[in-house]
Amino acid sequence: MSLARFWFVTLAAALGFALALALGFWQLSRAAAKVALQGTMDARQALPLLEGAVLRDPAIATDLLYRSVRLRGTWLAPTVYLDNRQMHGKQGFFVVTPLQLEPAGPVILVQRGWAPRNFIDRALVPEVSTPAGPVEVVGRIAPPPGKLYEFSASPAGAIRQNLDLQGFAGEVGRALAVVSVLQSGAPADGLLRDWPRVNVGVDKHYGYAVQWFALGGLIALLYGWFQIVKRFILPP
Repeated sequence: MSLARFWFVTLAAALGFALALALGFWQLSRAAAKVALQGTMDARQALPLLEGAVLRDPAIATDLLYRSVRLRGTWLAPTVYLDNRQMHGKQGFFVVTPLQLEPAGPVILVQRGWAPRNFIDRALVPEVSTPAGPVEVVGRIAPPPGKLYEFSASPAGAIRQNLDLQGFAGEVGRALAVVSVLQSGAPADGLLRDWPRVNVGVDKHYGYAVQWFALGGLIALLYGWFQIVKRFILPP
């Protein structure tokens, strides 16, 4: 092997090793940030119950994510059934209804729970009791309902794949809060409310870090064997 090729391989190996290490430490830093976020979320969930009046100020609403809250208000139309949502490993709907907070408060989306779908008649929605008068809802402040991949925009019917806040606000006829509420409590109104614990996905970053460090170790091992051991130590 020529000297020029030796130094070229050495430089390439050094760059690959350094890049693998850098990416591994970057994944560890992301994991540390998410550990801190998970701690913040867990701490917020342990704080005392808030009253719905705190959601009047949109500037602080997102700072209250994952806090427990009690809402008093009146259900508004329409109720939407978000399709292809799972609970306990079964397919069904997340049932979402806007709630007008009282007195004269904001309108907030309440993710009321999960209901199974009818696989014989897929256009049939489950019966969910929605009282006409004032109600009290206890739950956890959360981001708006998550979106699933879809090939085209959801039709404006009862069953939808996703929910666009701005478009839905036009249907409700009122501005919507920038957050939603996951209703808690025992199963009622035909709905389950066993929402999964929020998980920020720390483990995957540790897994990626291990892969990058392993790649760096492999680069170092192969370089040491082929460029040093076989070249300078083992007899020709």
